[in-house]
Amino acid sequence: MSNVFRFLFLSIITVLHFVQPICAHLQYPCKPPHHTYQFCNTSLPIKTRAKSLISILTLDEKIQQLSDNVTQIPRLGIPAYEWWSESLHGIATNGPGISFNGTIKSATAFPQVILTAAAFNRTLWNEIAKAIAVEARAMYNLGQAGLTFWAPNINIFRDPRWGRGQETPGEDPMVTSAYAIEYVRGFQGQNGRGVGGGNRHLFGERRFLKNDDDDEKSGSLMLSACCKHYTAYDLDKWGGFTRYDFNAKVSKQDMEDTYQPPFQSCIVQGKASCLMCSYNRVNGIPACADRDLLQKARKDWGFKGYITSDCDAVATIFENNNFTKTPEEAVAVALKAGTDINCGTYMLRHMKSAIDKGKVSVKDIDQALFNLFSVLLRLGLFDGNPSGNQFGNLGSENVCSSEHKKLALEATKQGIVLLKNNQKFLPWSKSEVSSVAIIGPMANITNIGGDYTGFSCKPESILQGLQNYVKDTFYAAGCRDVPCNSSDGIPEAVSIAKEAEYVIVMAGLDLSQETEDLDRYSLLLPGHQMALISSVASVTKKPVVLVLTGGGPIDVSFAERDLRIASIIWIGYPGETGGKALSEILFGDYNPGGRLPMTWYPESFTSVPMSDMNMRADPSRGYPGRTYRFYIGDRVYGFGHGLSYANFSYKILSAPERLSLSGYIRADSQGHILHGRGNGLDYIRVDDVAYCNSLRFYVQILVNNNGNLGGSQVILLFSQVPKYFKGAPERQIIGFDRVHAQSYRSAETSILVDPCQHLSIVNEQGSKILPLGDHTLIVEDMKHTLSIET
Repeated sequence: MSNVFRFLFLSIITVLHFVQPICAHLQYPCKPPHHTYQFCNTSLPIKTRAKSLISILTLDEKIQQLSDNVTQIPRLGIPAYEWWSESLHGIATNGPGISFNGTIKSATAFPQVILTAAAFNRTLWNEIAKAIAVEARAMYNLGQAGLTFWAPNINIFRDPRWGRGQETPGEDPMVTSAYAIEYVRGFQGQNGRGVGGGNRHLFGERRFLKNDDDDEKSGSLMLSACCKHYTAYDLDKWGGFTRYDFNAKVSKQDMEDTYQPPFQSCIVQGKASCLMCSYNRVNGIPACADRDLLQKARKDWGFKGYITSDCDAVATIFENNNFTKTPEEAVAVALKAGTDINCGTYMLRHMKSAIDKGKVSVKDIDQALFNLFSVLLRLGLFDGNPSGNQFGNLGSENVCSSEHKKLALEATKQGIVLLKNNQKFLPWSKSEVSSVAIIGPMANITNIGGDYTGFSCKPESILQGLQNYVKDTFYAAGCRDVPCNSSDGIPEAVSIAKEAEYVIVMAGLDLSQETEDLDRYSLLLPGHQMALISSVASVTKKPVVLVLTGGGPIDVSFAERDLRIASIIWIGYPGETGGKALSEILFGDYNPGGRLPMTWYPESFTSVPMSDMNMRADPSRGYPGRTYRFYIGDRVYGFGHGLSYANFSYKILSAPERLSLSGYIRADSQGHILHGRGNGLDYIRVDDVAYCNSLRFYVQILVNNNGNLGGSQVILLFSQVPKYFKGAPERQIIGFDRVHAQSYRSAETSILVDPCQHLSIVNEQGSKILPLGDHTLIVEDMKHTLSIET
């Protein structure tokens, strides 16, 4: 063989070696000689295959399936499987299903969810979920992850002290619902937009994502997403209460208009394949033992998936809540309620005894297994070699790709919020900035990612990002760490602040202050941070820029009032691209446009018990209410607050002035109309309005950029109900979009409004009603009156 042919032959062999199916080495079911089982037959319906598999399992094998860590069944060729993997804002190390000890050593770290939510950009949310899914599937192909991931967290950020508020899209149920839909659809490999319009920005659809409405087919799911934590879970550890034993007392009104909508949207529109029940009790019943609660998802919302407990939440039914008298009763009540799988070993250890004592039947177990296996079949786990499916070619080159890192940077920039900017102090001009001092313990930490974070691709600190812009950059920690319990470092910080031309102080929160199982007691900056900021600001040549980290609101009223602090920027937990993103904003390469997805309260709010689940204000007992929808007290910054370097103005171009329900009221519902005259308000029940989709309309909005710098702007459309109705929100967001307008140019957007969904409110009985009369549509300072009549 000549050298040329030898070279070509070896090259072909080498190429063939590298194009070998990535997942060929994986342990997966339905390999020969076990491929002849009926559950391996991809031509059969999923229901048939699932029932076939269940029918040939022994009782002990069935019980082994009720834990997140499932052992192998060698006689059927079924390997072990770990259900628990995490993907909140990137592949995280929290779940045992994830390993970075392999070919893939890191994954793209996107901003923490609360910062991504501040972008108010549906397309961005969807693209992030798709990127995380690509990396997750690639890791599965290389044996470093599972196919079932427990995200997103869509609990309402009800109280500013909650340590896990950072994981959520904020305090508004409509925005949280929109995020849930986009995340689940993107992550599971489903296309489509939610009701209410979408953003036309950022990268197109990936070529291998199917446009397939039939999610019941084998291999129809790229991955499985999980809506958590169901429901009314937003207290971890505060005031003698823990998430393991807390009883969330929730009214029907609050349940239906605040706590449940995100879960309903996640299931109905997002078509999530997993639901996680929470630790806490809801009105006395542990969530994972509440049959009415869990079956509502299946019967009313059409949920087709599996329900998992939060980890050890089945154990807490007996051990923390004393809801049952024995462990056997606890596993029985959870299984019968609809909890299909127990994260942990409680079902594993006590189910056989529960059967022997007659607490539960094999039929109950079979129903749980049917739900579990149906999802695994939809994921293609029992389809044989996964390298043959549409996702089997994803590998290490699809993780930490330049596209994903670019997306992470874009997400961080879009989410960062400019809270204050006196006399247009920012942006700085690169040519005019000779030196910058950056002060604060978080400034030199790489990857400020928040909780549920993995190993980042190429983490960079804020200091490193700034050094790429300014040659003469000085740094002092000022505090040893974020708790800042000592003031010993303040003199050094003051010293370098005197020397530099411009000064940035980084302050705020990290995971020592707020995280899972750790709620705050104060909304003030930790330790001596306030003293550090004030000391530095008192000696600088120019006013200071204050940069705040963390997911929870902070009372920085002192800084808002202080003229020596010209600008305040909130960067949340920005992930691996925080340094570059902040620098681009400081120097005007990017015009900030993020808006706060939660209210920032004053320290006085801490007198309100975190355990009080009521959303609505009650002045008779000095209760101020919660979130922008119901809170009537003072604010540091309101929901939706966010500044820009540009000067935007708005105009409502078109919206109906009158909406008639004549012809849309069900014939048998006349007796329910004008039912509320005693309250001075007429209304109709939403259930009595027929063909509600036909009543939808668009609100067309014009945005003018009157400044010399282009930028994107978040448009928030609010509504107020007419007159007065007990428990009505002060206002509520009904639509949003993010548009880009060049300098001295305008841009338009249209937001779809569904009157039955967006203009309705919930009464004390938990029923949706549509008030008649004059509704007010609000965009910034623009108002439009819409009269709804019968």
